[in-house]
Amino acid sequence: MIGLWDTTGNEVVKALAAERRSAGGVASGMALSLIVVVDEKRVREAEAAATIAASAHPCRLLVVVRTDVERERNRLDAEIVVGGRLGPCEAVVMRTYGRLALHAESVVMPLLVPDVPVVTWWHGEPPEEIATDFLGVVADRRITDSAQAADPIAALRQRARDYAPGDTDLAWTRITPWRTLVAGAFDTAQAKVTAATVVAPRADPTAALMRGWLAARLGIDPVWEHTDDFPRMREVQLRCANGDELTLTRDESVARFRRTGQEDRTLPLVRRPLGDELAEELRRLDADQVYAEALGTAAGLSGLDQRPAQRVHVWKDPATAQRAEAGVTAHAGATAHP
Repeated sequence: MIGLWDTTGNEVVKALAAERRSAGGVASGMALSLIVVVDEKRVREAEAAATIAASAHPCRLLVVVRTDVERERNRLDAEIVVGGRLGPCEAVVMRTYGRLALHAESVVMPLLVPDVPVVTWWHGEPPEEIATDFLGVVADRRITDSAQAADPIAALRQRARDYAPGDTDLAWTRITPWRTLVAGAFDTAQAKVTAATVVAPRADPTAALMRGWLAARLGIDPVWEHTDDFPRMREVQLRCANGDELTLTRDESVARFRRTGQEDRTLPLVRRPLGDELAEELRRLDADQVYAEALGTAAGLSGLDQRPAQRVHVWKDPATAQRAEAGVTAHAGATAHP
């Protein structure tokens, strides 16, 4: 590992090249560049997940930690790891301070592996508009996590309003095992599904996407039955035109499958680690049309997959917005207390 404190982008590029030469130039097999935008308190968690994902998808990992944009003096600290504690990937962890944090792309762009796709993953509350973050605009694939937001359901609706082909969300990834089991239930079923119920907490974005997926695939309006007895999606019930009922109920790491006229079955439904969820999203680098349909249906919007895939960067300075908000508050206080 090489540590560079109070350095420059050029020094980071040179140090990475030197470390690659000493490690044997592992970048020759890189499948993609993975940019991770994360807060300082979640850096280790993001590194652990990226290490798992990199074991299946060799990549150059570029971790961007933005800190203290109001700081007067810009500063860049970097750690460079090649084939070390982060597994087979090349990794550069960049901590940016001051106004440099708003222009992290100036350091990231020279570090991208040439001629391979770019994926940006926000491990934390997703941006309101991806176009305001150049690290999202430059990416071929963009991964958010609505569950990290203060209001996950509102964040999921915002993902639909802001959607462009190539976007995805880890809330969608988390229902892959559910979708697999539900789809598998129809291998021997011929009757049409006429109604469905999803049992889950009120603020569970996976339940919202499950409802959207069932509605888009089956042409029905599933009922969302709210429950506070379980921290995540608990059950999916399907009712068929011939009177049969199919029910999948989560119980720890398994699901109990019940169907009218048949014995109950126990099926695996393990909650996967974050790294496995990330690895799943890195398997495909094209637009996920099924996700677009489910997201659009959940948010009441149509034609998401028909939108342009390319975004135009919209400059947004959060420091300016904070100062403006502070000015409005101060003016209101002066008006209230002459």
